[in-house]
Amino acid sequence: MRPTALYRAYVAAAALVVPFAAHARIRRLRRDGVAAHRAHEILGNTTEQRPGGLLVWFHAASVGESLSVLPLIAALGRQLPEARFLITSATPTSAAMIAARMPPRCVHQYAPLDAAGPVKRFLKRWRPDAAIFVESELWPQILVRARRANVPLALVGARMSLRSLNRWAKFPRTAAFILGQFRLILTQNAEMAKALGDMAPPHTTVETGFNLKSLSPALPVHGAAHAELADTIAERPTWVAASTHPGEEADALLAHAHVLKTHPDALLILAPRHPDRGDEVAALIENMGLSHTRRTDGHAPDAQVYLADTLGEMGLWYALAPFVFLGGSLQPHGGHNPYEVAQAGAAILTGPHLSNFAETFAPLEACGAVRIVADGQDMGERALHWFDTPQALRVAQQAAADFVAKGDTDAAHIADRLIAVLDIGP
Repeated sequence: MRPTALYRAYVAAAALVVPFAAHARIRRLRRDGVAAHRAHEILGNTTEQRPGGLLVWFHAASVGESLSVLPLIAALGRQLPEARFLITSATPTSAAMIAARMPPRCVHQYAPLDAAGPVKRFLKRWRPDAAIFVESELWPQILVRARRANVPLALVGARMSLRSLNRWAKFPRTAAFILGQFRLILTQNAEMAKALGDMAPPHTTVETGFNLKSLSPALPVHGAAHAELADTIAERPTWVAASTHPGEEADALLAHAHVLKTHPDALLILAPRHPDRGDEVAALIENMGLSHTRRTDGHAPDAQVYLADTLGEMGLWYALAPFVFLGGSLQPHGGHNPYEVAQAGAAILTGPHLSNFAETFAPLEACGAVRIVADGQDMGERALHWFDTPQALRVAQQAAADFVAKGDTDAAHIADRLIAVLDIGP
């Protein structure tokens, strides 16, 4: 397909904007502690040598997407033992996460700006044999120029918001042109496959896949901190309310008050989505007549509620409890990632607003790993049921573990499909 007028206008605008955008991005990266030579990778410069042989390039936007592709890279690595992998992302946080967890034979670089100069330099220096983009990473010039350089492209875990889909539908020729750069698009669910299939040209294969976050590695747990907290908690009935938003903490506290009537020594670990709301949540706990201690104060969990108002410790909280209420779901936020909970071996309570992970919660609910609750009272009844019937709780936990185990098979399946369609096998 020929470039559309809208694409040409985008290219022209990018040429005008890129000097200012590059200056601003490099300053931001430097302010975040990124070394100067690494910050200049966004201009297509390289700080690593291209390895010899087959090189597969993965591009993901930020932390969640970057972590989700690591098991897929590992699966490809098992099937392509001579291959090397390049991972690009945009944020310092994602770069640090990738550096700490990436499989062997991988290197990370910051993604080039979507403009002619940076993209040309990047492609000339790395010369990838295939490129795999993640979720909604549709940078027009990167895609078009990679395709012109004979790099076969795939999009995995593809998703778009309804707003984005409606916006793309207003420009069908440009949408078809951009999506037509891919040989293969694997979507998160059947609805997304239908939507993107209607926009993509016939030569692009669009298939239903699944949410890539089902492949994400488990959240880290600091062993010493876990041992210390587990020793303090001992045999207390413990549960977690995680990633809660305003309004949901009150429901979780109401539920815990219900649990305390039967189990007066029960502990709720309350981890708000945004820890900087700690003072607000602490005041709410006091107003509801419950005692609490705070993680940021260095106190032990020896009250009725432990306010986990820190960053980067969610894996620790999941590991300390047999079940978790996952927030963002009693209010219309779309829910949060249930895989991380299931990977910790915990059963899951959630509200009904699950649009962000609808294709995941449905099978989790069907297998018994998830229970949907309507409000704080309903949450309290379900929590009490699991505390009072340990066998039912163990069944739910096992269902969650079985669901997670399926991820290895899914990763191998995607790897097979990519190797075949992108023609990167031996």
